Amino acid sequence: MKISTIIAAVVFCGTFCGTALAQQPYAGMEARAIKALSDQQIADLKAGRGMGLALAAELNGYPGPIHAIELADKLGLSPDQIAKLRELFESMKAETIPLGMQLIAEERTLDDAFAGRTITLASLDSQTRQIGATQARLRAAHLKYHLSAVAVLTPEQIEKYKELRGYSGGAPHHQHMRH
Repeated sequence: MKISTIIAAVVFCGTFCGTALAQQPYAGMEARAIKALSDQQIADLKAGRGMGLALAAELNGYPGPIHAIELADKLGLSPDQIAKLRELFESMKAETIPLGMQLIAEERTLDDAFAGRTITLASLDSQTRQIGATQARLRAAHLKYHLSAVAVLTPEQIEKYKELRGYSGGAPHHQHMRH
């Protein structure tokens, strides 16, 4: 076999295999209970975990209550600060778990409508608007508790928190953060 034939075969296979893989990015997801949500996402929503919804706060120097509690010793938190952060965390869970359950139900309804071939343009618009509104309320809830945690911590503790979490150099410190 000529070298040019081998090269052509390798190029063809590389192109064909790459194209075939690129055409299957969702392979395996069709077996999910709710196609738009992984098992991990469903578990996180049921547990009230943030799932990155509060990154705008977290990465800009607004600590999450549970993350601050986890670093209590290294941050030098007082018992009063820990108690306030626990209260914030429990309030956050009480607010976000029902929203997560609502989002799961709404995604299931949408998935069922597609699976049952009952979806219409009108129901699609209505259902996706409702999902979007629930997602917005869920994200706002997570962000709200990051914002509230700032009032519990000193500016020095916030700076230490950012350092311990590995992003002290990226987020500017704003004097107006305390409220």
